[in-house]
Amino acid sequence: QVQFAESGGGLVQPGGSLRLSCAASGSIFSIYRMGWYRQAPGKQRELVARISNGGSTSYADSVKGRFTISRDNAKNTVYLQMNSLELSDTAVYYCNAFPQRPDYWGQGTQVTVSS
Repeated sequence: QVQFAESGGGLVQPGGSLRLSCAASGSIFSIYRMGWYRQAPGKQRELVARISNGGSTSYADSVKGRFTISRDNAKNTVYLQMNSLELSDTAVYYCNAFPQRPDYWGQGTQVTVSS
């Protein structure tokens, strides 16, 4: 069983930056492709960015050029650097394997972009 714990969210003004972290329990973390997902109020959860075991990345069009996903397998951690934040980025952010595993969802971390 793998568990993920997200952190690093907060309140930020438009144009600001945040760095999210996701710590995974279990030494099998390195075998998973990983993704950052988000769910805004009243909307379905969506994939924001994903990273392969070897570090190849892919992004949703809405965040391309602004967000960067990375991972440190030695630390069992995946990161999401978010720059040039917009009001529409407000959501709860989660990490999970890619494709998502229903039993791996954590509590998420709230990101609020507001002036």
